[in-house]
Amino acid sequence: MATTVERAAPAPPVVTVPDRFNVADYLVDRHVREGRGGRTAILFGDESITYAQVADRSNRVSNGLRSLGVRREERVLLLLLDTPAFVYSFFGAQKIGAVPIPTNTLLKSQDYRYMLNDSRARVAILSESLLPQLAAIPRSELPYLDHIVIDGVASGEMSGLDQLLTGPSALGLEPTGKDDAAFWLYSSGTTGFPKGAVHLHHDIVYTVVCYAQGVLGITAEDRTFSVAKLFFAYGLGNALTFPFAVGATTILWPGPPSPPNVYA
Repeated sequence: MATTVERAAPAPPVVTVPDRFNVADYLVDRHVREGRGGRTAILFGDESITYAQVADRSNRVSNGLRSLGVRREERVLLLLLDTPAFVYSFFGAQKIGAVPIPTNTLLKSQDYRYMLNDSRARVAILSESLLPQLAAIPRSELPYLDHIVIDGVASGEMSGLDQLLTGPSALGLEPTGKDDAAFWLYSSGTTGFPKGAVHLHHDIVYTVVCYAQGVLGITAEDRTFSVAKLFFAYGLGNALTFPFAVGATTILWPGPPSPPNVYA
């Protein structure tokens, strides 16, 4: 008869997050303070971007959002492809206590109308190629949206992300709490309308310690590439919060993750 030996499961890690906590500081600015600002944070095509550059550019977006009137806890919808602009905008919103909403780039105009109105987002930042989907919605049907910021050529009443990136980089970080909202993600595949799931600042630390480090074993020497896009929860972890938590490098690709693209 076979003998089985029961072994006690390892104790889960103890995760402690201070009451005053801003996850963008944890994921970005901490590396600069601790001497890792020169490490490569993002590889995007031929471009190599350091943690210090991400800190600087996200600060500029923060100041730009403040100049547009965005305040703590207000939502900023991100309709952006997997580009450095996503990273700057995501952290730029969080640094001032605003709440970014990474949004599926494959949806239709009526979906974006619903999400903009449901979230009451005051600003939408989007890739230029996705503008037609938003432009098809009459502004009269978007009563809460005050500003559209384009990562590309801006026209009319729209602002360009490049304009925000030329602003000041000095920033006073908003003293958010660990239980404050850090970002929303809208559900998919459920009955009825999508649901806005609220993620808190401390949530990311738990996923990093318990999964990225505890299961995947990610370290600062790793490079990550995610087939799942940044607007998916798993893609946001794989391509942004997991590598940034440990000072690793993420490889971003804005196009579809087809085999020719992935293995090129």
